[in-house]
Amino acid sequence: MSESLTVMTSGFITSISLIMAIGAQNAFVLSQGIKKKFNFEIAMTCCSIDALLIFAGIAGMGLLISSSPILMWCIAVFGAVFLTGYGLKAFMSAFSEQKMVAESQGIQTVGKALAITVSITLLNPHVYLDTVVLIGSVGGQYGAPDRWLFAVGATLASVIWFFSLSFGAAKLAPLFERPMAWRVLDILVCAMMWAIAFSLWTLVFEKMPFE
Repeated sequence: MSESLTVMTSGFITSISLIMAIGAQNAFVLSQGIKKKFNFEIAMTCCSIDALLIFAGIAGMGLLISSSPILMWCIAVFGAVFLTGYGLKAFMSAFSEQKMVAESQGIQTVGKALAITVSITLLNPHVYLDTVVLIGSVGGQYGAPDRWLFAVGATLASVIWFFSLSFGAAKLAPLFERPMAWRVLDILVCAMMWAIAFSLWTLVFEKMPFE
């Protein structure tokens, strides 16, 4: 029992150390959490995708991902385009004259919220490197059934992180009753999206698979 707990704890620590890094996905979850828009649905989508990728990595898909430069290049292209556009949207919102209150700034339909969540998550090649390749490689070193216990621990970290981030952010809503707070948040989101988009564009042009 103690050995199983040790394996799960190892998976938890490995996963939380990767997903806590500020990125496009975390920035989106944070901003929507503050706006109190579909907190549960967005958090559940993020950790569900993580769980699928983590278990896929443990099952051996990491080798497929890491050995397919064309697949990673295509994901990088779509991700760079999407994050550039989303960053532009946040930039325009930051300098909009509309009244900035939490209830009016969030995405208005659950379908759109989930579509953006899935896009931001899956169109970033780093998510595959973190979950499928890195976590999959570490967990894959264990034999069965320990590797699956490692995956459970890693998934638990994702669940705790995204639900804490989403619902914890809602506590900051009173701070964002001021328009300037929304401007700062939108500018930060824009900067984060464009920074990651820049890294992806660099990857796209440096690793052209069709040359």
